[in-house]
Amino acid sequence: MKRWRTFPHLGQFAFDRKSVRRQWSRLHASDQEPLPDTPELLDAWALFHNGEFENAFQAGSALGPAGATLANKAVCAYASHLEPDALRRQELFQQVAERAAAQIQQNPDDVNAHYLQAYALARYSEGLSVAKALAQGLGSKVKTALETAIQLEPRHADAYIALGAFHAEVIDKVGALIGAMTYGAKRDKSLQLFQQGLDLIPQSSRGLSEYAAALIMLDGDRGQEQALELHRQATTQQAIDALELLHLEAARACPPCEAP
Repeated sequence: MKRWRTFPHLGQFAFDRKSVRRQWSRLHASDQEPLPDTPELLDAWALFHNGEFENAFQAGSALGPAGATLANKAVCAYASHLEPDALRRQELFQQVAERAAAQIQQNPDDVNAHYLQAYALARYSEGLSVAKALAQGLGSKVKTALETAIQLEPRHADAYIALGAFHAEVIDKVGALIGAMTYGAKRDKSLQLFQQGLDLIPQSSRGLSEYAAALIMLDGDRGQEQALELHRQATTQQAIDALELLHLEAARACPPCEAP
């Protein structure tokens, strides 16, 4: 496998199994991943939270089904923020989607298997044309997976935020009428989902910045004032781990008026 790029702030976070256990509820407020019941899995999650994404992927993979969510989340974090090659990103997201689908086959109630399948498919579809994404039915798969995650775990803030973004992006790409007819995408539903997610994790840089981008997509200039305030909030949060720091840096690099 091609070597992964190194997290640029390696050493800023120093989690170990004890501190991961102690801060688990805060670290996983957004995805509600259950607290690991083995020291080996806690050690592997410490690698993830420190930004050692390749090592976390390898450690999670070595633990079999118990480490599958960790392995997939490590790939998603790396591909989303650190992999510079577009084709390689596509490959990584496709692999995550395939592994998550296998997880779901083995355990249909695995909440984060559904969520990470949706996340990977959504990111994969960004590298395709709208026509190709529609032809492959990716939008329906993403929507179904996110709705399933929320049904299984009503406190899954990441799923609410991702589903809110899905509604906004569909409307932005194909228009309100076709979006509503094809996917049931609606402006008010998008805003409601973002609010539900942020009620659960109000400190989320990613959630705040994605909400800001959605307002620009949905409301244009009318949403700019609120979007700028959300973006300001997004860029002034404190990151607790490596992934949150990457989210924070992404928010600072992309004002809502420049969001795709």
